[in-house]
Amino acid sequence: MGNSYKQWEKLEKNALLLGVLIAIVVTFGGLAEIIPLFNDAQTVKPAPGVKPYEPLRLAGRDVYVRENCYQCHSQMIRTLSFETQRYGDRSDSGEFVYDRPFQWGSKRTGPDLARIGGKYSDAWQRAHLMAPRDLVPKTNMPGYPWLAEAEIDGEFLQAKMRTLRTLGDPYTDAQIAGAADAVKGKTELDALVAYLQGLGVRAVTP
Repeated sequence: MGNSYKQWEKLEKNALLLGVLIAIVVTFGGLAEIIPLFNDAQTVKPAPGVKPYEPLRLAGRDVYVRENCYQCHSQMIRTLSFETQRYGDRSDSGEFVYDRPFQWGSKRTGPDLARIGGKYSDAWQRAHLMAPRDLVPKTNMPGYPWLAEAEIDGEFLQAKMRTLRTLGDPYTDAQIAGAADAVKGKTELDALVAYLQGLGVRAVTP
């Protein structure tokens, strides 16, 4: 017992050795946590009804990320009953296979948007994005009127889809070729509304 105590005392007094051993333990512990998650990330399959974003929604998602909507709205419903009762079915990793980057998070200045698709009409979404306080007087959400004036760059969208295909998104040549026409004359507001209206709709897709 005495020898064991002396060994630990010696270790505790040797800062360098203690630091090295702590680093080794933390490294192995971290690897034990990370490696299984990394492996799972490579094997997750799309949930039923989940497909790569069509051009207009893909452009809308870019607007959503660019405008930092994720800073106030999460897209991750946890398994807690008070969350599922308010927002809907819990989130599943298969829903986010084509999200780069995913929009999970826990910051909720505004409500979670994982199941917002179809909850309101397109007209409501447009009006809310243009002048939020006209519909929700106490909200602190800013308006985004400039989105109604900015048109989508179809060529950029095609280039993005080609890049996403190299990362594993199964876009066909025909889908990429038709992307520019699919968003021709559409504004960033149109795209953002389309993106929001598609969030969570796969949950009712057989």
